[in-house]
Amino acid sequence: MKKLKVPYLTTLDVLDLSSVGFLMENKAQREYIDSVNWAEYPYKPIVAFDVARSDNALYIRYFVKGNSLKALHDKDGSPVYTDSCVEFFMRRPGDNNYFNFEFNCIGVCDASYRESRSSKVSITSEAYASIRRHSTIEKQPFEEKLGVYSWELVVAIPFKTMGLDPTNLPEKIMGNFYKCADETEFPHFLSWNPIGLPNPDFHCPEFFGEIYL
Repeated sequence: MKKLKVPYLTTLDVLDLSSVGFLMENKAQREYIDSVNWAEYPYKPIVAFDVARSDNALYIRYFVKGNSLKALHDKDGSPVYTDSCVEFFMRRPGDNNYFNFEFNCIGVCDASYRESRSSKVSITSEAYASIRRHSTIEKQPFEEKLGVYSWELVVAIPFKTMGLDPTNLPEKIMGNFYKCADETEFPHFLSWNPIGLPNPDFHCPEFFGEIYL
């Protein structure tokens, strides 16, 4: 099981998301989404992420370089996993359920509180609005483009949106970070913490790693 420690950076909440890249590059914790868990999906784009926190939110900066780019969905709550997508799943201490936060390359989000893949409650429109996002790609939907593309996405997910009290954070949460693009020319299912299941499935809290806050 992988573990990471999330650095605390006091100035994150006062910066525009387009300006936090340099700070996170130098001060955040860098990890890689590089576990190819299923042999029938061997394609492996380059994926890294920087993670840090403020008093109020968890910040994740994703870096992706791969062989195509797709963003058909432009409304929150859409199935962005079919696009070029990065994801963060987390579970609170003592909770059998978990949250999934999924983002396509233009920053459109699909998020829910889940008992399982098939049993979920989507977050509210107010919760969606609370998640700050900045992509290096203009927020306009487009069909899949073939060729080598690089992009970055910064997201700031409030602790309250994750069901946590920012004034009394737990020592750690459980979670995993993913990269996928289900309905593209190069489908792939990469994870930060490895997944020991026979078929692609990110909805598996038993394979979450430890994220120390």
